[in-house]
Amino acid sequence: MPLIAPSILAADFSKLGEEVRKVSEAGADFIHIDVMDGIFVPNITIGPSMVKSLRSYSQLPFISHLMITHPENHMKAFAEAGSDIIEVHIEAAQKHVLESIKGIQKLGKKAGLAVNPPTPIEGVFPYLEEIDLLLVMSVNPGFGGQSFMPEVLPKIGKAKDEMERIGRRVPVEIDGGINLETGELAARAGADILAAGTSIFKAPDMKRAIAALRELDSKD
Repeated sequence: MPLIAPSILAADFSKLGEEVRKVSEAGADFIHIDVMDGIFVPNITIGPSMVKSLRSYSQLPFISHLMITHPENHMKAFAEAGSDIIEVHIEAAQKHVLESIKGIQKLGKKAGLAVNPPTPIEGVFPYLEEIDLLLVMSVNPGFGGQSFMPEVLPKIGKAKDEMERIGRRVPVEIDGGINLETGELAARAGADILAAGTSIFKAPDMKRAIAALRELDSKD
């Protein structure tokens, strides 16, 4: 069964702390926090001060997904704010990918590497022995509520084949357009963590929505 990481991008920002508390009590496994700078992606969301203010509302691991340019300049601030896992994009880190991964881990946090839909998954292969989490984007990042892109699903299998070849297991998270239908496709493709926003935060019953996603069968 996949683990569930509700994405607060779809939460009510006027009462964000309570939304985080509510979704934590509803059975989530992580809190997924989308950080956007308006440069790497065409939107602006939150910074480390907001992460810090939310920390007291949940004991769950915080995943800070940095969709920002020069992530290596901001990792320390997000670590100190209370992030447990920090994800950087291979497209943003560019020549500093390994430096960013090692930098996150030196801060005592787990390092995730994210890959956008147009980027070949083979680009992350040199880093699979170093990272703690792989994030496969199933939408082009920037805004919530986008439609799932099923063409990215083969990336999960390719990444897991490479992990098996090198003898290392790294959890794979998928993010973008996840609901019961697309979540099942992702689970069957091998996703270990489902980052879901609208389908959880806009659901009439968060607890039931999370439970339904967790019970998705990864077998045909």
